[in-house]
Amino acid sequence: MTLSARPRLMGIVNVTPDSFSDGGRFMDHASALAHARQLIADGADILDIGGESTRPGAAPVTEADELARVIPLIAAIRADSDVAISIDTMKPAVARAAVAAGATIWNDVAALRFAPDAPQVAAELGCEVVLMHMLGEPGTMQDAPVYDDVVAQVEAFLLARADAAVAAGVERGKIWLDPGIGFGKTFAHNLSLLAALPRLVALGYPVLLGASRKRFIAAIDPLGEAAGARLGGSLAAHLAGAAAGVAAVRAHDVRETAQALAVWEAVRAAS
Repeated sequence: MTLSARPRLMGIVNVTPDSFSDGGRFMDHASALAHARQLIADGADILDIGGESTRPGAAPVTEADELARVIPLIAAIRADSDVAISIDTMKPAVARAAVAAGATIWNDVAALRFAPDAPQVAAELGCEVVLMHMLGEPGTMQDAPVYDDVVAQVEAFLLARADAAVAAGVERGKIWLDPGIGFGKTFAHNLSLLAALPRLVALGYPVLLGASRKRFIAAIDPLGEAAGARLGGSLAAHLAGAAAGVAAVRAHDVRETAQALAVWEAVRAAS
């Protein structure tokens, strides 16, 4: 993937009852499809479709439930749009079905560790793969996470997972990295990783930044205690990512993020 002047914009479609920000809003097919279409109209370059919440403390869902939530939606989006579609899942079987339905990216918060055959499935699918760092699992990841050096450890983990993917047959040029903001990190850990984005970008892989509406924003501004009140902080994080050279930002508020990135790009071009 060639890095563009500004990051690509990944819009979020959570077909879940319990996601931290919009859980339950798009559970039925019609509302989820309408939301997806609106995100495309608002400027999303990629739609990230998820059928299992990975918020702190989230309980796992069955493979059958996850498939039922995401596959009809992916097929419907693909039927009326050529937008890039990402499947947000840890399960190889869900990724396989999603790619068959029209997805082109596997966004895996487990970095191909959920099942023994995950790296091989990624290689067989031939799609782009996002490898994210997460300490533990969603149910326990925020239980007092500890690192000696969070940046060095996240960097080493991501490089090791990229090497494992390549060894399994995934093309190096199809691998993305995601530092996993909020996934087993304290407030200080998140800030350190955001400050270190240039270092992570310099590893040579496209970097996806997922900081939208994350709780660290409320630690800076208590008025952002509710997830929906964190737009300003989300935009600030996205622009920090853009300045660092990330390949894409993952956002709930697509229209506002698209505008922020457009202004950032215009100012950058003018200089």
